[in-house]
Amino acid sequence: MPEPLPVLGAPPTADPPGVLAACDGSDGSLWALDRAMTEAQLFGLPLYVLAVADPSPGGYPPGMADLVRESVTRLTASTADGLRRSVATVQAARTRPYTGVLSLHVVLGSVIEVLLSCTPGQHTLVVGARGNGGFPRLLLGSVSTAAVHHAACPVLVVPAPPAR
Repeated sequence: MPEPLPVLGAPPTADPPGVLAACDGSDGSLWALDRAMTEAQLFGLPLYVLAVADPSPGGYPPGMADLVRESVTRLTASTADGLRRSVATVQAARTRPYTGVLSLHVVLGSVIEVLLSCTPGQHTLVVGARGNGGFPRLLLGSVSTAAVHHAACPVLVVPAPPAR
């Protein structure tokens, strides 16, 4: 059995520039990851796959950070495991597996802030049109909308495939 892909705890840099794929494990992010693999392969670029976990969307009250440290460690490990499974799922479904340079990154913070901070110098950012958010009637989720308006590189928004 092959060794699991290592997951880096630092945001991907654009050295060298590559294709940056945001992945939250949703169907939309898996479709985007598949397209990101195709883009990276076509252009001969590295693929940086980023998952962001926000352990405290509202911030911690004073003194609380030390109390939740163990929970944050578990959240990070769980997110890394989910990211590995997402990549494996997409690879298994592809007719031609991605064979280029691939690195996985799990970063703690605000999803939109972290994602946008990783875009300067990248060739392309690839996101799904909808992620795990709670408003399915929206055409674009908050992350894809923010990416389109504020990313420092070109953005490819991948819609859901047509229903069969």
